Amino acid sequence: MSTDKTKRAIQHLKELSYLPFTAEQIEFIYDSASFKQRIIELIRQAESRIYITALYWQNDEAGQQILNEIYCAKQKKPALDVKILVDWHRAQRNLLGAEKTKTNSDWYNDERLKNEDLKFDSMFFGVPVNTREVFGVLHIKGFVFDNTVLYSGASINNVYLNQLNKYRYDRYHLINNSELADSLVNFIQHHLLAENVVLPLDVTNRPKTKEIRQSIRTFRKNLATKGQYKLQNTVSFKEELSISPLFGLGNSRNILNRTIKDLFRIVEKNLVICTPYFNFPRSLQLEIQSLLKKGKQIEIIVGDKVANDFYIPPSQPFKIAGALPYLYEHNLRLFSQKFEQYIKNGQLMVRTWKDGENSYHLKGIWVDDTYILLTGNNLNPRAWWLDAENGLLICDPKRELLAQFHKELDYIRRHTQILKHYSEVEDINQYPLPVQKLLKKFARLKADKLVKMIL
Repeated sequence: MSTDKTKRAIQHLKELSYLPFTAEQIEFIYDSASFKQRIIELIRQAESRIYITALYWQNDEAGQQILNEIYCAKQKKPALDVKILVDWHRAQRNLLGAEKTKTNSDWYNDERLKNEDLKFDSMFFGVPVNTREVFGVLHIKGFVFDNTVLYSGASINNVYLNQLNKYRYDRYHLINNSELADSLVNFIQHHLLAENVVLPLDVTNRPKTKEIRQSIRTFRKNLATKGQYKLQNTVSFKEELSISPLFGLGNSRNILNRTIKDLFRIVEKNLVICTPYFNFPRSLQLEIQSLLKKGKQIEIIVGDKVANDFYIPPSQPFKIAGALPYLYEHNLRLFSQKFEQYIKNGQLMVRTWKDGENSYHLKGIWVDDTYILLTGNNLNPRAWWLDAENGLLICDPKRELLAQFHKELDYIRRHTQILKHYSEVEDINQYPLPVQKLLKKFARLKADKLVKMIL
């Protein structure tokens, strides 16, 4: 049975569309400060187009600085085509737990009004992936500057861009390939901007979500069934260095989800996984279990609870969202306990990342030094079922990128500790009292599975 699954996985990977590229066309960037600098450089160099998709663009110092660069570029080159797509819901609310003030979309509008003498068209657009944020957001990644793709799971704000000497660690890759850039832009134009529910955010009058609810449902259905990247001048699987852009929404026809499972199924020697929120979908847990039984090596790099972006120190007032890092850590303890024998014999290596007050946001998969997946997908049930996700699958049969693969992993591992036994992970009874009460209440009401599904 497992042999049949492997054959089907290989066949599916062969059916994907791949673009050829060279090792010289990709640059691995290893820290958030350099990522920010490259964004600024690419904005200043852009001649024809800037297309950005991210979960959000925050009204803070880094957000203002990058937006100023965008307006400056537009002022110098009025014909520059700028489209910035963020999640519709996220843009129109305040940060969790923050006081109600102007939202990011209000700020986008204010900034456009400041530059109204330039008569620019709208630049910010909101994408409503579902009628409520909790049931799905825009989690598509990728910045396009002319023919260059800058791909990262990061959004635009202070911590992602290391603005105030505090950072949220992600992955960053720059790929100079005109056909890949065209593919990402064409997807945005035909599957997002062409829809009647993807509306400008930098305007005064925006419709209420309830007014477009039925249109959002139709949009989600169409995006899930028809949304996919189109490529020209493709090459065959596993013949040369190549890359395949992937999209996924929902679980029935989700090419990205299927590709992730296929990557797990073709592992010959080793698999490396990065995720910030330890909450694998059941299907991936089963694949991991199968690989371990076959004797494969697996390394999982996950953020320590204090490196989670929802973490609240015990010295500060407790908020419900602050329980999430503990919930993920509890998942890690149960997982490590279940697979204790593999941790003990060294076949399963679990690393937890922590660097002071900084946070961890890495996602991705490495297989046998031959395949690497760049993605914003958190490899959790929410990404699997609810959010609109994408990724870039790199196939490197001649291992031309091996040195950069290893260098990236070495950087990621720098602030990690290897888990030697599940007991090194705190138990619920060691958590702050408010966290204990909430997690035990979830379990008592059997609500923990629902919480894990949507968060």
